[in-house]
Amino acid sequence: MKYQTRKKALILLADGTIFYGKSVGIEGTATGEICFNTGMTGYQEIFTDPSYFGQLMVTTNAHIGNYGVNDLEVESEGIKIAGLICRNFSFVHSRVDSDGNLLDWFKKHNLVAISDVDTRALVSYIRDNGAMNAIISTNIDDIQGLKNQLANVPSMQGLELASKVSTKEPYYFGDENADIKISALDIGIKKNILRNLAKRGAYIKVFPYNATFQDLASFNPDGYFISNGPGDPEPLVNAQKLAAEIIEKDLPLFGICLGHQVIALSQGISTYKMHNGHRGINHPIKNLLTGKGEITSQNHGFAINKEETEANENIEITHVHLNDHTVAGIRIKNKNTFSVQYHPEASPGPHDAEYLFDQFIDTIKKTKELVS
Repeated sequence: MKYQTRKKALILLADGTIFYGKSVGIEGTATGEICFNTGMTGYQEIFTDPSYFGQLMVTTNAHIGNYGVNDLEVESEGIKIAGLICRNFSFVHSRVDSDGNLLDWFKKHNLVAISDVDTRALVSYIRDNGAMNAIISTNIDDIQGLKNQLANVPSMQGLELASKVSTKEPYYFGDENADIKISALDIGIKKNILRNLAKRGAYIKVFPYNATFQDLASFNPDGYFISNGPGDPEPLVNAQKLAAEIIEKDLPLFGICLGHQVIALSQGISTYKMHNGHRGINHPIKNLLTGKGEITSQNHGFAINKEETEANENIEITHVHLNDHTVAGIRIKNKNTFSVQYHPEASPGPHDAEYLFDQFIDTIKKTKELVS
């Protein structure tokens, strides 16, 4: 596609600020909370991550689409972001194992995308003023109409989105003859989490977001898992009740990202919406139990209250984010429960955090030995 033939487009922020760019070729309008990801690679994994549902993604890497797409490099069924904003969109791609170009993939999913945006300025603005709702559109001549449409977009705070991305029916993943069985609550689960559990000898049954403890227990699992996902964790009352029951029974439980927040809420710790969140593949974490640092992949706009966590005598902070000292991991004292705010399954080059899956499996094995 020739540069000069592309239609003009814009980004309108909730505070009235406008940034201009050009359509990559799919006309239309998209709304959501605007956020940015600083990863240099992995755009396809980002676009299909259920945790990004309802968000307009700004990619800080200058080139998007340069290595095309691969059907195996997805974290869910279909694209989950609401729209894309980037600097340079590559209409020509180059990679040996590519299955096609990014534009055709976007057309297949009818995703509105805008390029030729000054993303450095846009990201700086979001960092200074915080994440907010926005609208992207090729309809640049009706600013007032876009403002009216944007005004009706609900705030991410208080918004329950897990039901939008969760499986509708339970399903199985892995080898049915595996020695370990895990019940997983899907509030936006990524495929690579399931792969990491399965390759460690687990057979997983994945349940919908509104499943009860009785539902998950009916699989007779050796351990329980609560997944990542989009939106505010506070409305997920059912998941919080589920976590509390598992913890009370002292059954092995592991939570990632939204699952981590749900576990904290189940123990009386509140969550809050962050100024602009953590989204990237090079976030530094310190493991307070080992003293070691980890380079991690992160994607969250909410966090748990650090002061309340420190004051809770039943909970120990196990990991902290070294940039802003937010809580990045906890464990329940004298219980088989732990969780982290980041993504050990993402492995953005470094595999620093994969040990958490081994830790979960080891906890299950030790619990099974005690029972037997």
